[in-house]
Amino acid sequence: MNSHKQLKFISNISIKKPNTIINQTTVCPFCHKENLTDIFDEKGVFIFLKNKYTTFEDAFQTLIIETDSCRENISTYSEEHMRELLRFAVSHWLDMKKRDEFKSVLLFKNHGPYSGGSIAHSHMQIVGLKNINYEENLKDEFFEGLTIYETNGCVLNLSSKPKASFTEFNIIIDDLSFLDIMADNIQKIVHYILNNFYVKCDSFNLFFYDWKGKLICKAVPRFVTSPLFIGFSIGQVSNNQDKIVEHVKQLYFHDVATVL
Repeated sequence: MNSHKQLKFISNISIKKPNTIINQTTVCPFCHKENLTDIFDEKGVFIFLKNKYTTFEDAFQTLIIETDSCRENISTYSEEHMRELLRFAVSHWLDMKKRDEFKSVLLFKNHGPYSGGSIAHSHMQIVGLKNINYEENLKDEFFEGLTIYETNGCVLNLSSKPKASFTEFNIIIDDLSFLDIMADNIQKIVHYILNNFYVKCDSFNLFFYDWKGKLICKAVPRFVTSPLFIGFSIGQVSNNQDKIVEHVKQLYFHDVATVL
């Protein structure tokens, strides 16, 4: 296990980062493409580039700008935009995973004031870690749960043993050929979190895993982190899981037959 290993945070760089979530008068760097540097790839409005503020030691930090508008997010994208975004992001993530210099590569997304993010403009991050293999701390149970929707090649569930939060959704696909259905389900769950969750929620994270032959996205509504988890590593799970599952089914899958 590598649970004792920690990623060193470079605080003197962090304090220089712009924050458009807390201070909405701050100029958004992603809205001014003419000032962007170290661009690796572009496709339409998607831009894959080096993160200007490298706040982690022994890591290679990159960004994917998802849209050219600060007002858009996953819940408002067209279906095709979301599908193309996921293909673009996963392709670059898997390419980085092939590089021998990294022990592991993270693909994740922060959105909202409680997500750990600083820029409101929708983006994803791909981070290559040179000395840490996060997969050593994963367990199968983190991705198991109550089935919301299942079809050939894809399962959407609500974690029965969430990794850290009260409520975690898992979108699991068998291989890359099912990326489009993963994109569709991510979009539905993000819309649910931001618009129909049982308490008001304006923040979420997406975490991606290449785990035991499956591609997995974990979507997590974010609030203030529980002190029981921070202080004692005691996880919690919502007591209304059945109601959440039925609510999501009713809103987003009422006219879709489940195929087992």
